[in-house]
Amino acid sequence: MNGKKDFHIGRKASAFYEMVMAKIRILPDRVANQIAAGEVVERPAAVVKELIENSIDAGATKIEIEFRNGGKSYLRVEDDGEGMNPDQALLCLERHATSKIRMAKDLDQIQTFGFRGEALPSISSVSRFTLRTRIKSNPEGSEILINGGRMIHVKECGMPVGTRIEVAHLFNSVPVRRKFLKTEVTESSHIIHLSKLYALSHPEITFSLIEGGRTLFHSPRSSELLDRVKETFGKGLADSLAYLEASDEGIKLSGLLGKPGFSRPSRKEMIFFVNRRPIESKTIAYALLEAYHTFAPKGRFPPAVLFLDLDPSLVDVNIHPAKREIRFREEIKVRTFLIESILQKIKSFSDQITPPEKEIKMEKDLISGELVPKIDPQAFARYKISDSGNNFKTILNPTELNLTERTREEVIENELRKDKKGEDLSETLENSFSSRDVVGLKSDLNATWRLIDHSYGNMAIFNTSEGIVLFHCNAALERIRFEQLEDCFTNNEKKEGQSLLLPESIELDGVDTNFLKNSMIQLENFGFEIEEFGRNFFRIEACPTWLDPEEAKLFILDFIDLSRESGADRKIEVHIKEALIKQLSKKREIKKGYSETEIVQLANELLRSRNPYTCPQGRPIYFELPIRDFENRFRRKL
Repeated sequence: MNGKKDFHIGRKASAFYEMVMAKIRILPDRVANQIAAGEVVERPAAVVKELIENSIDAGATKIEIEFRNGGKSYLRVEDDGEGMNPDQALLCLERHATSKIRMAKDLDQIQTFGFRGEALPSISSVSRFTLRTRIKSNPEGSEILINGGRMIHVKECGMPVGTRIEVAHLFNSVPVRRKFLKTEVTESSHIIHLSKLYALSHPEITFSLIEGGRTLFHSPRSSELLDRVKETFGKGLADSLAYLEASDEGIKLSGLLGKPGFSRPSRKEMIFFVNRRPIESKTIAYALLEAYHTFAPKGRFPPAVLFLDLDPSLVDVNIHPAKREIRFREEIKVRTFLIESILQKIKSFSDQITPPEKEIKMEKDLISGELVPKIDPQAFARYKISDSGNNFKTILNPTELNLTERTREEVIENELRKDKKGEDLSETLENSFSSRDVVGLKSDLNATWRLIDHSYGNMAIFNTSEGIVLFHCNAALERIRFEQLEDCFTNNEKKEGQSLLLPESIELDGVDTNFLKNSMIQLENFGFEIEEFGRNFFRIEACPTWLDPEEAKLFILDFIDLSRESGADRKIEVHIKEALIKQLSKKREIKKGYSETEIVQLANELLRSRNPYTCPQGRPIYFELPIRDFENRFRRKL
């Protein structure tokens, strides 16, 4: 009985299996290509991306892109690459046909942009697709026309060496997909932005972009990255960037980095390339924002065009259907290198602040006829000969006499009194001001910045040779205090802490307990006193003087989260800076009014700081209005 029953059940299962198997079948190539197109061809810009990458892989030196109606009705990408013979042209339209890789191990060393062999068959299955191509050794080219995945014709055609692909009526054979496309303006913006990215990453190629017969940009071959940025993204972005270059253990970083004080409302101008492939990388974006977290205001983003070059075996580009994202095999190493390199470049900006050379105006001497330095007539108006006739006496306003440091006039007067030994007066004055401050009062004609007004609350106005500078006193004081606090913990000495009136208790899990124990010595060096009292329980007895005691527990919990994320030693330094910023925002004992002397001293001290551009929150401290802006408004020379 049991055997018969078992046999009966097996027979029913077999019948069910046969019924199911009858419904499973291999899809036709046309249907399979349309399914693949759903992953590869998301929008018209994705078509442009695949075709540009094929042109680059073909060794093109010129690439022309044309589109109409946001790429929905017409797309064309034409290059002067090596082209294909008729057999290769037909074969490239088969699924998984590629010249880029041969074996599975080739995926670990991908050095081309394309490698899957899916793009062309997928595109041709959802559009009216025309391929024209010719190699140098053939007098005639080949033309292949496919409509919705069906071959229409294959014939010879006349064309120059290279490849020309036209894609019309995208997604007409898949109406559902066409409904999900955005407006023509939106789709056009994606095509334009993508074309600019490839123009940036390949300055050795001439790129042209045409929309509806109108040339949007023409970017000729150029060895200068900054020139290409001006051509594609405009002078405004180019002027806010500075060159960056760093390398370490086989990793090279180059490109352009936003100067402190320049920021954008979105991430659109945070542009990243890895081995010249435009990508979206959370690792690189995190490193850039981490380095700029005290240089850009919250909600603002630094502009950057960064090129990261490393061994292809250390990068996995085969993790995203459209190859937009990548994965680093040594992510922590790459991220640490990026943060340190960017920080080093940012800090170098402050070292570049030097007083501009004062322009020396020349005039013709009436006696000799030679060109000599022109004398400022205002300089004589400031002095008069005293009755004794042997020295000068300055004419100063009473408010200008309350200085803690000698003004230029006092130095001149004192030096003139001392000049009784026949010394060269010009040499004496030159030595007196060889180490002068950059900022001075309105009366200091030799200062690079001259204070001219401070009647607008915390804003002061300085006159310079290039225009005027608007200066925020409170922001400057915040930056100075912030760096003074930074200096307190940059040395290796153990810091004194402040005892908590009521110790804070923390309960952690096993993993976080290990993180805290491993960091205990490091935290104690900064002024923390943390005791373990029971399994996974800790008590905070003291915290650093720069930290609000109420924030001590939250600080430790945040520090543990950061340690768990990356384990990098420098993370605590970054978080300490964030704590300092919070302290400054809570405990600002900043006065509302400043005297002229205090403003001058504040500005001089700021310009000697490591980052004189922004306050700790990343907002600008000062900005300059050049003379040319005033001339543009007046529509005449000043």
